[in-house]
Amino acid sequence: MESLDFIEMKVPARAEYVGVVRLTTSGIANRMGFSYEEIEDLKVAISEALSNATEHAYKNEDGEVTIGFGLYQERLEVMIADRGGSFDLQKIKKNIGPYENNQSIEDLREGGFGLFLIEALMDKVEIKNDYGVIVLMTKYLHENEVDINDDQISTTQ
Repeated sequence: MESLDFIEMKVPARAEYVGVVRLTTSGIANRMGFSYEEIEDLKVAISEALSNATEHAYKNEDGEVTIGFGLYQERLEVMIADRGGSFDLQKIKKNIGPYENNQSIEDLREGGFGLFLIEALMDKVEIKNDYGVIVLMTKYLHENEVDINDDQISTTQ
C-alpha cells in the first residue's frame, strides 16, 4: 500500500533541534490517532536516533539530519538520516535491512546504546549503514478493534 502522505524535514545536526522534531512527531502521531503512550514511545525513539546522529555523525563540522515521516493508514514510518539528501523512499526501503541484535553496536556507530531502546519502543527497526546511517522505524496503529456484532443490540425477537 502506498503512503497517504510523506513529510520531510531537515534540521541542523545540533541537539537544540531535537525538541522541534519531537513536537513535529507528536503532532503527526496525534493526528493519526496514536495513544498518548504510543506518542511518548515515538518521541523517545526518535530522540534517541536523532541524538545519535547529532552527536556522532559530524565530528567538528556542520551538518544536517533529514527526517522523513511516511504516514500510512495503519502505521507511521520514520526515517532519520545523516549525510543524506532527500529520501528516495522506494530505493531506501529496497536496500535496507532489519537491525539484528547480534550486530556489534560499535559497527554501526559508537555510543549506540540508543538502538536497543529504539528497538524496544518501536514495532520494527531497520538500519542502513554505508555512507552515514539511516534508521527506519515503524510504529503500527493498534486501534481498539471491537467486533461489529459485540456492541449491537439484537433486533431479533
